[in-house]
Amino acid sequence: METSQLNADYMMHAQQEHRSVRDLMTPAPLSVSPNTPVDEARALMQRHRIRHLPVLEDGRLVGIVSDSDIRLVLPSPATSLSAHEIGYLLTRLTVGEIMTYFPVAIGADRLMADAVKRMLAYKVEALPVIEHDKLIGIVTRTNLLQAFLQAQAVLPVAA
Repeated sequence: METSQLNADYMMHAQQEHRSVRDLMTPAPLSVSPNTPVDEARALMQRHRIRHLPVLEDGRLVGIVSDSDIRLVLPSPATSLSAHEIGYLLTRLTVGEIMTYFPVAIGADRLMADAVKRMLAYKVEALPVIEHDKLIGIVTRTNLLQAFLQAQAVLPVAA
């Protein structure tokens, strides 16, 4: 491979490593309020095929709810409750009762590596992205895996 091609490949790889969270995040994510019934949050997640919803109150991030948070409050399939009773219970339970308060967040101008480190350190799969005290996006494990695959695509194949 020519030196110029190797230099171009190296530069592309270096640019991938130094991408900011802003480049990776999902902008303007769907969100819910603490008063949102759990069944509505669950339906929203299913409809949009997402696993995390930031929770906002008066425009401020106050929590995050995940599909696993919701699964934890669903009755066991072996329950003796009727479908009607389960539905009734889920309409009474709110996101504020099951969400994670004070979620780990990240700034939009932080590096992708910072997001990975933070997610690993806190054992979370999503980070709300905050700028000037406002939610502007969300970066998830899926976003980071997509960035990893894109970075692999620009690496030269070893001979």
